[in-house]
Amino acid sequence: MSRHDETRPFIPLGIAVLTVSDTRTLADDKSGDTLVARILDAGHRLADRAIVPDDKAAIHDRVRDWTLREDIDAVITTGGTGFTGRDVTPEALEPLFEKVMDGFSAVFHRLSYDKIGTSTVQSRATGGIANATYIFVLPGSPGACKDAWDGILRDQLDYRHMPCNFVEIMPRLDEHLRRGGS
Repeated sequence: MSRHDETRPFIPLGIAVLTVSDTRTLADDKSGDTLVARILDAGHRLADRAIVPDDKAAIHDRVRDWTLREDIDAVITTGGTGFTGRDVTPEALEPLFEKVMDGFSAVFHRLSYDKIGTSTVQSRATGGIANATYIFVLPGSPGACKDAWDGILRDQLDYRHMPCNFVEIMPRLDEHLRRGGS
């Protein structure tokens, strides 16, 4: 059963938030605001925040650049995970992934199913690792952002969460690159 080990220290992470939208601005970005509030409430640092249009190159370039920064441990995107022609976030980011996080998608859909039923199949939420940086690709609704943070990310991005968490394996995320493998 999962629990928090209060004898372990909290380790704040640098987290960047990217909203993918042709229409949103910082003034009306409710999904981005939801993520930022939760990140800060948990004690993490907001390392950067941006909005880019539904454009594969713009999404890819922004996230790739963030994965190269030493102060960013995780990137959370919101938007562009549906099936319409402008929904291209998974296509933009999956080529960056050195490792795909199948479990993130599975657990996200399980949580989402409990809230919205079969409508969860309309999301292509995914996750992966690139340049030793976690990347989480979420739908564009505030509810989906709440579900992903509250149900998965809050605990997995907390070193105190047991029996395991993403923070404790961070020092080893790039060991395949250091060995010269892929």
